[in-house]
Amino acid sequence: MTLTRRAFGGLTLSGALLPRAALSQALSPLHAMRAPLSAPTTEFEAALTWMEERGSPDMAAALITALRFSRSRGPQIAETLTAITGEDYFTDWFQWMLWQERNPQITPHADFPTYKREVMLRIDDNFDLFLRPEDIRPDRMRIRLEEITWGGVVKDGIPSLDNPQLIPAGEAEYLRGDDLVFGVSINGDVRAYPLRIMGWHEMFNEVIGGVPVALAYCTLCGSGILFETDVPGRSAPLVFGSSGFLYRSNKLMFDRETHSLWNQWTGKPVVGPLVDSGIELRQRPVVITTWDSWKASNPGTMVLSLNTGHRRDYGSGVVYNDYFASPDLMFPAQVDQGRHAQKDYVFAVRQFGAARAWPLKAFGGRPIINDAIADTPLLLIGDVGKRSVRAYERGDRTFTQSGSKIADQTGAAWRVTEDALLGPDGARLDRVAGHISYWFAWDNYLGDAATVYDG
Repeated sequence: MTLTRRAFGGLTLSGALLPRAALSQALSPLHAMRAPLSAPTTEFEAALTWMEERGSPDMAAALITALRFSRSRGPQIAETLTAITGEDYFTDWFQWMLWQERNPQITPHADFPTYKREVMLRIDDNFDLFLRPEDIRPDRMRIRLEEITWGGVVKDGIPSLDNPQLIPAGEAEYLRGDDLVFGVSINGDVRAYPLRIMGWHEMFNEVIGGVPVALAYCTLCGSGILFETDVPGRSAPLVFGSSGFLYRSNKLMFDRETHSLWNQWTGKPVVGPLVDSGIELRQRPVVITTWDSWKASNPGTMVLSLNTGHRRDYGSGVVYNDYFASPDLMFPAQVDQGRHAQKDYVFAVRQFGAARAWPLKAFGGRPIINDAIADTPLLLIGDVGKRSVRAYERGDRTFTQSGSKIADQTGAAWRVTEDALLGPDGARLDRVAGHISYWFAWDNYLGDAATVYDG
């Protein structure tokens, strides 16, 4: 997308007939930031001269923003970026964004929040709800404003499904047996949400088994996370939508009450009124598996109807098919690929005061893994072909699997359910919340603060 000069009406500089040298002396930092997207050629060139003579990298964030939206001026913008940073990625916005992520010590100029807000509001006036001046001060944000990127859609351009229509499994003739679904079971209320539908919506707000929940599905990072939305101290459950913004290739969702932006991966508010509220959404277990597998183990399940109220092509393999098939990311995010490729799947658990990931491929040679997170022993049951992993506490037991049967070290058989492992004499081992994710999201958000299974 190229933002036209007309779109930036009112932001052009005065004095277009002044000599370039005089113009550069008359510029303010904010005018200089605006020039690449709004000013006539003379003023644009004067702004670049001013930035180069000033020599500070605090203008880099504004220039990287402009580089994305002003392709015709890209070579000149890139030349100035090189002059003030000492780096050379020419007009590659993706690489400049990665450079910016690697250099958090470079603080954007104090006028950058005003400029960034102006640029985003020219795309969608509704972005004002998320980028209020009082909320985008550096001391009020828990992420870097310069790394918030536009995801290509307006606010609610990816519409959430709020209490959508469900149908019995026997009526879901549109589903193929190998279609993947998000499977959820809470207090005996069992439901399936096909990825071929959720890929178009990336969010549902529901009450399942009497518990208000939202499933936040970031297609770009391969993670669908089920959160409880009834937060202590608030009068009503939070209801979430998709903001249209990304951070390191992860969606920033928002709550409709305060319009705070939330990190989908961590369940924490990062911009807006709820920053520093101490809220961290509690996770609930969710599994990805095939429709045939889910239906066989949960014959009474309900499933999303195609009657969502939106016109989309919900066919198998339609939404994001090219992205899912590619090893590349669509938006920039720094990732260490020394151990795993950036889009390898991992199963992520963040519970018990710790975080640990298990590569999905670790289940290729064995369906179960006895492991632990922090001091809590876990049993993990996985199926690579179905992209499925379920985790359970295991206490002091060690489990083995033979065929479809799971037994502990005494030989006692245990039954796998969505809520718990059920053993002899009423023994019960509870399910632990976790979710599938691409490696890059895990590595980027947690990195050295987490552990990774390598057995």
